[in-house]
Amino acid sequence: MNVELLREAEQLAAKVGYAFVATADARGWPHVAAAGKLVLTPERHVVVTEWSCPGTMANLQTNPRLSLVVWDPSSDAGYQLVGELEDIRDLGVRDGYAPKVESSTPVPRVERQLLVHIDRVLEFSRAPHTDVER
Repeated sequence: MNVELLREAEQLAAKVGYAFVATADARGWPHVAAAGKLVLTPERHVVVTEWSCPGTMANLQTNPRLSLVVWDPSSDAGYQLVGELEDIRDLGVRDGYAPKVESSTPVPRVERQLLVHIDRVLEFSRAPHTDVER
């Protein structure tokens, strides 16, 4: 795997401010969520931090494989990082009540950190591209 591409993906995630987390349940039903941070570790893993939704967490309990997408729509350049979950850490739990935020829909209560072993780095764009590892 090309570590330089992982660094580029990390920098792009910092620039655009988000990454997408795609998971699937045991039957193959997909789910996509957004995460706020994607950081490369010295061990060549990726750490994703987010207020995880229940669908993402349920899927990862039964199917640890996932895809992380970092994409800049203005330049149509990005990366798809394909890997497997190694660990989940709870970072924080919301307390209190914010009626304006929580009145219409439930809000995730636990901020989590996902440690992901990346197997492949693929190009991601709207333009025609291959799914060949870069």
